[in-house]
Amino acid sequence: MTTLLASKRSAPAPGADLGLARSLLRLHRSALWFWLLLVVALAATMLWAYGPGFGTASAECRRNVEACHFPGGPWLNRYSTAVALTTLVVAFLPLLVAAWAGAALVGRELENGTAHLAWTQSVSPARWLAAKLAVPALFVTAGTALLVPLHRLMWDGGETLLWTDWFDAYGFRSNGTVAVAYALCGLAVGVLAGLLTGRTLPALGIAVAVMIIITHLGDQYRPSMWPTVTLTGAAALSLPDKALQLDRGVITDDGLRIGNNMACTEADSSVADLRSCLAHSDIADVWATFHPQSHFWPLQLAESGIVLAVTALAATAAFVLLRRRTAAAA
Repeated sequence: MTTLLASKRSAPAPGADLGLARSLLRLHRSALWFWLLLVVALAATMLWAYGPGFGTASAECRRNVEACHFPGGPWLNRYSTAVALTTLVVAFLPLLVAAWAGAALVGRELENGTAHLAWTQSVSPARWLAAKLAVPALFVTAGTALLVPLHRLMWDGGETLLWTDWFDAYGFRSNGTVAVAYALCGLAVGVLAGLLTGRTLPALGIAVAVMIIITHLGDQYRPSMWPTVTLTGAAALSLPDKALQLDRGVITDDGLRIGNNMACTEADSSVADLRSCLAHSDIADVWATFHPQSHFWPLQLAESGIVLAVTALAATAAFVLLRRRTAAAA
């Protein structure tokens, strides 16, 4: 890896930070334009899906009920494609941000030596790294914060035509604060990967791989990030609408809870039918654990907090790594 250099620098002149930010924007103006065009394209697509797209697809369904089922009519297919593509892009923005941050923002500059040149122009490594994190974070946060409300507007407005629930992994990540948290995490992880490798392609691969793991862990452990609700008796057989059921089972006469046991759970939700079923078995009661739809925002905020903590750790590790390497080279 290219050796990180350190040199004596004079105190930064007034307005130097602003000049550093402008220099960063000029250097990566192609990526900035791509980001702006991506945000505009996604916003336009979601607004179309919320307005005329949904209206035309709904009218098509009203005229022909069969058009509301797969493969559906032409307008329903266009609407479904717009919703699916925008959801996937917003959900996977952290991977795009991480790849760019690791490969172009840091890795390529270290590999080409432009970072070392900046450090000899009255720009300390710490200020250089702070600019690499702060300036992109501003644009990433602003763009994602615009896309998330638009996506939620489209999602809520097209609820009658959607085929997924609020707890769907991609929809969940695209409809709330976790989208911003994961995007910022991708930026921090990408920068750290760029500093670790000092090369473009390895930084890209490491950053994307790490973000895939982080987002996968978030999807896997999301239900455990907020206390669940447990119901027993007849209520356990008829959960609230759109609830995320996590487990269901029976309670034996000895008080032992057995999960994934469907005994008596196929009975009607009425108390009489349930008691009749329990009376002919050694089961005392049935239970179910779930997340109601009202847990959407608590889960969003809990996961956002965890992801932002990971973001802070990655950013701190980047500063520590850079300081140690430049100090060793001094």
